Amino acid sequence: MLVADNLFKTYRRHADVVRVLQGVDLEVETGEFLSIVGASGSGKSTLLHLVGTLDKPDSGTVSLDGKRIDNLGARERDRLRNSTFGFIFQFYHLLPELTALQNVMMPALVGSTVFNWWGTRREAAKRAAEMLDRVGLKSRMRHKPRELSGGEMQRTAIARALVARPRVLFADEPTGNLDAGSGAEIVKLLRSLNHDEGITILMVTHNLELVRHTDRVVRMAAGKLCDQPPGLADQLAEAAA
Repeated sequence: MLVADNLFKTYRRHADVVRVLQGVDLEVETGEFLSIVGASGSGKSTLLHLVGTLDKPDSGTVSLDGKRIDNLGARERDRLRNSTFGFIFQFYHLLPELTALQNVMMPALVGSTVFNWWGTRREAAKRAAEMLDRVGLKSRMRHKPRELSGGEMQRTAIARALVARPRVLFADEPTGNLDAGSGAEIVKLLRSLNHDEGITILMVTHNLELVRHTDRVVRMAAGKLCDQPPGLADQLAEAAA
């Protein structure tokens, strides 16, 4: 379904050159829940951003269903991210002046015109309410972010990512700002969505305790995908116990 082939990415800041990805290959199957683990700075978030078309590789290709997507124009990539891909980040990026319901509605309203605004708004509100109910926030949809806990804000962000019915969900350290209990609940929720909705999920994390809920784990180090190192299998088994 989703294929990254020989990706390279370098960032430059004045005289400094940081080679972040160095020839990464990755294949993700339809309906798979894949975890990408690795230390901070290993390149895992950069890989997620390239595969999700938030950034472009210096070289290499990214394909979806056999069609190359990394070289699409800006407008086409915007449409892809709004309809086919959903994104969840460590920082919730909720608009503080809007309620949970209004925050979740926003992706569904992108691209609407003055002529179809009210019809689109009604449908967006209905879909947003369904998604908030799905993530357990039916009673909190009229609350603003400052009135929500960290776990509730992240669940709101998940609902927002799902409102456009994406096929692929990218989760970049989705539990990084949460305590252990809330983080475990978020990953269980993602697993439930993966099972019930058939959504393909790519999750970046450095927390091995979370990956027991996923189908497959790959490890990044120094800008490359690595073979499973000695001891990782034991750590994963221990986390699953």
